[in-house]
Amino acid sequence: MKGNVEKWLEKDGEEFLRAVGVKEGQKILDFGCGEGHYAIPAAKLVGVKGRVYAVDKDEQALHRLMQIIEENRIKNIEVIKKESKTSLENNFVDFIMCYDVVHYVKDRKTLYHEFHRVLRPKGALSLYPKHHENDHPLMELAHMKLEDIIEEVEEAGFSLQKKFLKRLIHDDYYNKGYILNFWKD
Repeated sequence: MKGNVEKWLEKDGEEFLRAVGVKEGQKILDFGCGEGHYAIPAAKLVGVKGRVYAVDKDEQALHRLMQIIEENRIKNIEVIKKESKTSLENNFVDFIMCYDVVHYVKDRKTLYHEFHRVLRPKGALSLYPKHHENDHPLMELAHMKLEDIIEEVEEAGFSLQKKFLKRLIHDDYYNKGYILNFWKD
C-alpha cells in the first residue's frame, strides 16, 4: 500500500499544481520547499524547458531533497539555502509557491516584497496560509483571518486572482485548505 507522500509525488501533486496554474516551461520558485513535496511535481509539470528554484533554510530538508533529485535524476530543480531573500534576479520567475510557510515568518511584509521583486509582471503568487485563525491556529497567523492575510498580501502590491478550496499534502498527510492565487500588480 502506497503512503500519502508517494501518491502525491506520483500523481496528485501534479494534478493539484496544474489546477492552481503551474504550466510547462515556467520558472517556479518554491519558497519553503522542505523535502520537495511541491518542487518535485512542479519539476515534472514545467518539463525540460522550465525550472524550479527550491528555497529553504532547513539544511536537513534540503539535503533530503538533493538526495531525491539525485536518485530520480531530476535535472530542472535548483536547490537554494536561504532565509528570506532568494538571490534570484528581479522579475525572474513566473510562479511562486509558498505553501504552509508564512505562519513561521514574523516579518511577512519583507517576504511579500521579496516575492514581488522576483516575480515577473503578471506572474502569480500561490499561497497556502495554513494555521490562520480558522485552520489550526499556530504561531504568527494564529490571530489572523484569511481575509486579513489577503489584505496583507495585497498591501505588498498583489491582487487576489482566485481562492481555491483544495485537497493538498501537508507534511505527510492529505488536508483540505484554501489556496490564494495573487497577480503581481
